[in-house]
Amino acid sequence: MSEKLKFEQEYLLKTSPKVLNTMLMTPSGLSEWFADDVNVKDDIYTFIWDGSEEEARLLSKKRNEFIKFKWIEDEEDGIDSYLEIRFEVDPMTKEVVLKLTSFAFEDEMEEVQLYWQSTIEELRRVIGA
Repeated sequence: MSEKLKFEQEYLLKTSPKVLNTMLMTPSGLSEWFADDVNVKDDIYTFIWDGSEEEARLLSKKRNEFIKFKWIEDEEDGIDSYLEIRFEVDPMTKEVVLKLTSFAFEDEMEEVQLYWQSTIEELRRVIGA
């Protein structure tokens, strides 16, 4: 099996860390922009899109800083990857810088990056940023 390649994207958001904490770290927040529904049991998050489910293990999170997941399918396949969404306030502009780190197979890279751009645009729309 081929490896997934790491990529990073940055976005400026006109919002507060408090709003992002809710949107990134709670099932109800994640279901407003990332998935149709999100359920959590222990450290396993179940993301539901159009009736299909994907599970991810919460690796770590820190309020006002980041949340980090590993997709269960990647874990079972022995693929070294994760999804991390990190954010911080730019001291100059006071805007929040959201830094996304994820992984994709080389032949899916462009599609996955476009998916994330679209998904972050949905986050912007939901929070009015």
